[in-house]
Amino acid sequence: MPGVSAPVIKAPVVKLVQRTTEPAGVQTLRSTAAAVIAYSLAVALLPQPAPLTAPLTALLVVQVTLYATLTTGIRRVNSVVVGVLIAIGFSALVELSWWSLGLTIFTSLLIGRLVRVDEFVPEVAISAMLVLGVSQVADTAWERVWETLIGAVVGLLFNLVFAPPVWVRSAGSSIVGLADRMGDMLRGMGEEVAGNIPVSRAAARLHEARRLDHDIVEVDASLRQAEESLTLNPRVRQGLLYRVVLRTGLDTLEICAVVVRVLSRTLTDLAKARTEEELFPADVAAPLRQLFGHLADAVESFAELVTTPLAADGEAAEDRLAEALTRSRASRDLVADLLLEDVQEHPRQWQLHGALLAEVDRVLAELDTDERAKRLGEELDRRSAEVHDRRPRLSALRRRLGRRAA
Repeated sequence: MPGVSAPVIKAPVVKLVQRTTEPAGVQTLRSTAAAVIAYSLAVALLPQPAPLTAPLTALLVVQVTLYATLTTGIRRVNSVVVGVLIAIGFSALVELSWWSLGLTIFTSLLIGRLVRVDEFVPEVAISAMLVLGVSQVADTAWERVWETLIGAVVGLLFNLVFAPPVWVRSAGSSIVGLADRMGDMLRGMGEEVAGNIPVSRAAARLHEARRLDHDIVEVDASLRQAEESLTLNPRVRQGLLYRVVLRTGLDTLEICAVVVRVLSRTLTDLAKARTEEELFPADVAAPLRQLFGHLADAVESFAELVTTPLAADGEAAEDRLAEALTRSRASRDLVADLLLEDVQEHPRQWQLHGALLAEVDRVLAELDTDERAKRLGEELDRRSAEVHDRRPRLSALRRRLGRRAA
């Protein structure tokens, strides 16, 4: 039936398209295209029947982002050229055997550290082994060098002509995912403040909050890739602004994650001290649950604000954040008054009540829109001054690329 078969046919296609938009999929397609172009050009220009060094070099030079290509391309080319020259020298002196192969690898790794190719030292030995396996290397020495240069030029020009994609959306999705996990955690805490909560359950919530550190590491890696894709990209006019917005947003969420972990610790300590009674009285538990819910809404709205590209949607996200913060502050004041009355009647663990309110205040202070605007301005000024002072030529190149894109 047509109505049944259409989704079955469509689903794999949708998955394939989604995969090709991921960094790994794009890197695979771009590297393959650059290698094929380098090989075809080498076949047309050089007498070698199989100039595989050219696609090898192009494969090593092409990166996901333009910034990575420009910053690491020179070191990659250097590593490949050094490996080729080492293989040429050994092939002219000795035949290929186990001991000559070992000596070639040892020499390549040693020279690779001397020429300062940094993380590409193994590629010196890899290039030397690949070229050493070709018969009569000494007779085709210059051809191998030309193959290497052709592959390097193709790899560099490929990313200059076909600008790599910008990974802002994937980084934004990672930030939103982190905020959603924090929001779910805060709502879960709100559901547990009523009645008696077992210590094991509170400890499990604390362990879950501690795992946020691993999530932050993953989000930071995604954000670093997005920052590289924005740097020197001619398709991006305000790369510095995007980088600062995303980076400061992640910094804020990281601080909030620490506070959430401390908040879980406070609730766990309360659960240990009140094993035979309610964690909070009924008149306090209800507004406290609302407070946690409003905090969750504020964290999620903040993530939506820092990852929204359009001005109109950004204003809507800022309005939602402001409303969530207003509700959170009102609930916080109500809970503070109720906790004060409760502490006066039952002063046990009063310090934990104060710690809970202080942790809520820290989250609200980090998410405050006025403070964020001030922090953004300061960070933009600082980074602009650093780039201009450290790399005046790079600043001029960015301005030139920005004018061309405009």
